Amino acid sequence: MAPDVVARDSQGGATIRAVRLTSPLAIDGQLDEVLYAEVPSISDFVQIEPNAGAPATQQTEVWVSFDDDHIYISVRCWEAHLDRMVANEMRRDSTNLGAGDNIAFMFDTFYDARNSLVFNVNPIGGRAEGQVTNDREYNGDWNPVWDVAVGRFDGGWTVETALPFKSVRYRPGHAQMWGFNLRRSNRWKNEISFLKPMPQARGAGGLYQASLAATLVGLQAPAGSKNLDIKPYAIADVATDRNAVPPIPNDFGGDIGLDVKYGLTQNLTADFTYNTDFAQVEADEQQVNLTRFSLFFPEKREFFLENQGLFAFGGAGANLIGGSGDTPLLFHSRRIGLNQGREVPIELGGRLTGRAGAFSVGALTIQSDAEPVSGAATTNFTVVRVKRDVLRRSSIGAIFTGRSVSADGLGSAKTYGVDGTLAFYDNLRISTYWAATRTPGLSGGDVSYRGQFDYSGDRYGVQFEHLLVGDNFNPEVGFVRRQDMRRSFATFRFSPRPTSIEAIRKFSWSGAVDYIEDTNGRLESREIEGEFRIDFENGDGLFLSVEDVFELLDRPFEIAPGVAIPVGGYNFADLWLSYTLGTQRRLAGMVFFQQGGFFNGDKTTAGLSGGRVEVTHQLSVEPTLSFNWVDLPEGRFTTKLITARTTYTVTPSMFVSALAQYNSSQDSLGVNLRFRWEYRPGSELFVVFNEQRNTLVPGYPELETRAFVVKVNRLFSF
Repeated sequence: MAPDVVARDSQGGATIRAVRLTSPLAIDGQLDEVLYAEVPSISDFVQIEPNAGAPATQQTEVWVSFDDDHIYISVRCWEAHLDRMVANEMRRDSTNLGAGDNIAFMFDTFYDARNSLVFNVNPIGGRAEGQVTNDREYNGDWNPVWDVAVGRFDGGWTVETALPFKSVRYRPGHAQMWGFNLRRSNRWKNEISFLKPMPQARGAGGLYQASLAATLVGLQAPAGSKNLDIKPYAIADVATDRNAVPPIPNDFGGDIGLDVKYGLTQNLTADFTYNTDFAQVEADEQQVNLTRFSLFFPEKREFFLENQGLFAFGGAGANLIGGSGDTPLLFHSRRIGLNQGREVPIELGGRLTGRAGAFSVGALTIQSDAEPVSGAATTNFTVVRVKRDVLRRSSIGAIFTGRSVSADGLGSAKTYGVDGTLAFYDNLRISTYWAATRTPGLSGGDVSYRGQFDYSGDRYGVQFEHLLVGDNFNPEVGFVRRQDMRRSFATFRFSPRPTSIEAIRKFSWSGAVDYIEDTNGRLESREIEGEFRIDFENGDGLFLSVEDVFELLDRPFEIAPGVAIPVGGYNFADLWLSYTLGTQRRLAGMVFFQQGGFFNGDKTTAGLSGGRVEVTHQLSVEPTLSFNWVDLPEGRFTTKLITARTTYTVTPSMFVSALAQYNSSQDSLGVNLRFRWEYRPGSELFVVFNEQRNTLVPGYPELETRAFVVKVNRLFSF
């Protein structure tokens, strides 16, 4: 008799039974082994979009099995219209994988209903994987070793995956109980369905909600071994820097380094890095800054991205600015190894991440060398983050960051903080933190705190927030966009789903008030905004926003060369209109237009963001355009930002990409070419070319910097 493989209860819960195999599956995407003939599949998927609670219109069959070394997920996706199936990305870890048909599954290996591992596969073999913390914060920069194969049959497409137990961490013990769920996206009809039904408010992101996953039983895992991974690298390069003093022409160089990963226990992992190099990282995407506050650039370096969710603090993400962008990040890893846009050598580093009972632990120490051009001194950076699970989905925690030499070289700088997140029901969260900094030369005004209430239901949404950032709050291993502020924010959203209009999935009306004073109680900024949005059934979206703004300048603001806005209070309003083309289209992206006042003048903005043109399944172009026409009494100016990323994917593990950027506000033209080949699991070859030119020079832009790099690494697992 075939074993029972699924049991469902009247409340929508599900228990899945994993099936033990007597021999490994052949991962070829064919689904022709005995397993698929003798063991019933898990089916009966339920829609979350467009008709929540209704059965999925396309059948999906799932098998969960395991042997001594692997856990296998096999899926047969029936498809009534194969010719309409959307599959437009093959490259591993591409954010565009979700733009087409795909299946994605998750494991909550610690069965803590908070954190999970997510795996995504599309019909042409594109795959991605990531880590989820706190039930919703996704980090796609985790790259375990696992095997994937896809196939086709007359009625649809198939997937077979094999995940080695040694690639993941789980609780001690032979018998395991994990959280599990699987999501299927039919992009041509914008249908999303789940094996275990999820709240409609979460949409496709419901897969990240480990607290509502099904329970996977019957799994028998090998005893955890103290896995050891050693990855040495070698690099050769030639570089030109005409901005250096003296200029550097065609300087040849080479180096070696080493990364080591060691499992201290089944749940705690130690990472070590020596002579770390990030030459293979893609160049930053340019931005235009028309504000008086700092721009935020995200982290892209692999060593800092892995397990970054453990370091998230106070309700703000570890790599993204939360809320409006004013919430400080107490740990922003770009403060390590980078200074004033120049690389600072990293000599040695170590990291400890994982779990110990109810505690999540993240600790990091990095030793950087001096960099004379930018003035960076030899510095040690330290970060310690501890978080304890409480109640069902809540947590409390603390963080410490420090650097042995502050940015101005006066002495050591430290940051301390405590935070808590209380999660109730499915959509209600309360986040709070208190933090203080200790920086040489600064005293008083060095505290920040925040309280946020957030209800994000499908039909209604409400958020309240109060945030204070002192005028001397200075986390020197973090990021602060705006100091000396007391922010009060409130927003309300109403999002009905009209059943009488077939072409429209959802309307959304919202209003928000953002009120910012300095710490002495003087009004500095006020924004009152009303928004209207239509989400169409075909995946397109229309957005309209009207905003009334007040800004107080207590000192002149130079917004462009030779153009400075004088001291004073300014009240102005603007209109924002955008139309988003669904990601299933061969031409996708958001076209936007903004018109209105700007301080004591006017501003018109137009452009394209998130653009993507699918030439073939393997070749795509991603354009970004942004133009600002600003007319002020003090002068007129125009900014132009043009970016184009072209990617050709040879196989899911081999691609070449080109990023070309022109930014008129920085008078720069840049090109970044990258070839990446994962020639065996975990081992890679990179070939990178970077060039930066100055467009102010008449004629062809003058060369400023150029580099050509070849880097190879090799993973040895024990």
